Amino acid sequence: MAFISMFGFAAASGRAARTSGAAAKRLAVLGALATVLALAVGDAQAQTPAPVVGLSSSTESAASAAESRIPVKVVIVAMYETGEIVGDAPGELQLWVEREKLDRRFPFPMGEYELRMNDRGMLAICTGGGITNAATSIMALGTDPRFDLTKAYWIIAGIAGGDPNDVSLGTAAWSRHVVDGDLLYEIDAREIPKDWPYGLLPLGAKKPNDKADGWTVDTIDFPLNESLARWAYALTKNHPVKDSAGIAAFRKQFTGYANATRPPFVTMGESLSSSKYWHGEHMNRWANDWVKLQAGNQYNFMMTNMEDSGTLTALRRLSRTKLVDLERVMVLRTASNYTMPPPGQSTVWSTTAPYPDQGLPAIEAAYQVGNRVAHTIIEGWETHRDKVPAAE
Repeated sequence: MAFISMFGFAAASGRAARTSGAAAKRLAVLGALATVLALAVGDAQAQTPAPVVGLSSSTESAASAAESRIPVKVVIVAMYETGEIVGDAPGELQLWVEREKLDRRFPFPMGEYELRMNDRGMLAICTGGGITNAATSIMALGTDPRFDLTKAYWIIAGIAGGDPNDVSLGTAAWSRHVVDGDLLYEIDAREIPKDWPYGLLPLGAKKPNDKADGWTVDTIDFPLNESLARWAYALTKNHPVKDSAGIAAFRKQFTGYANATRPPFVTMGESLSSSKYWHGEHMNRWANDWVKLQAGNQYNFMMTNMEDSGTLTALRRLSRTKLVDLERVMVLRTASNYTMPPPGQSTVWSTTAPYPDQGLPAIEAAYQVGNRVAHTIIEGWETHRDKVPAAE
């Protein structure tokens, strides 16, 4: 537009040069005014916001797009796979796909894996491991125009490291809080004061276990719908979580840890999420202190993982625009390994030791316990669509 206007102005000036007196002046003035006007229009057009990709530019087409979206009842969030989605050794997604007949396939180029869905309204995503993968994959799903997630329940179901003070291998824990374990100060343990238990302290604080009195961020503690978590726990607390010979033999090493030596069970306990794979007795003490510091003294660290705070960050953002309902989010973690070594073993050995039975009892537990809740929601959709279940 600006280029054409300048060309027009040049032509007008040329004509003015061949015209005498007032006529030449008038042509010159008109040419200048035309140029200014054209430039102003071009400026206004340049400043007009471009339409957001995937969003309709009119009320009618927006309504049409909304009507064409696929309604989702339950989203299953897995974090990793060991190979293919079906037909080989399972990761966290495969049992859901194979057993729930998630045969509808959706390309998902902004994620790590394709999306899978069945005709009953269950949609599954595998985010990829780590906080960054989790956050970006969930944000990509939440803004995907193909799906209506406004009434969807979210079941984040995956394996974790379990605190032997509270759980045994294969145990499943429903969380009331997700706490981030990355956003903090860290000082090398060889350089900390002698009276400090570890070199980890809150942002804006002066020592471990002090509340921040300076700068901090608001993506450390994520309270979940506690009543919904209690409802899920009540529904599954007597579920017979499958034991195995491998995890039974391994847990016998934890002499003096009553819960660690039990067969697997269902409980309630908090999820601590960090990109760093930490391990050992001192770090386990920090994890317990950190969760109480951030979530409150009545809450108890049980499961550590590498994704949940990323997932909850994305879901919190999506809930701001009503794309998802944060009150419908549940977190279920199952213990594939312990967060510290058994008595008499070194932390170095324990950090990289193979998971007993390749972690399969925990993978099975995440599916079995999570699926019971998913089916209850779907089968009671006439009620649960508009009314979120709550503990009695």
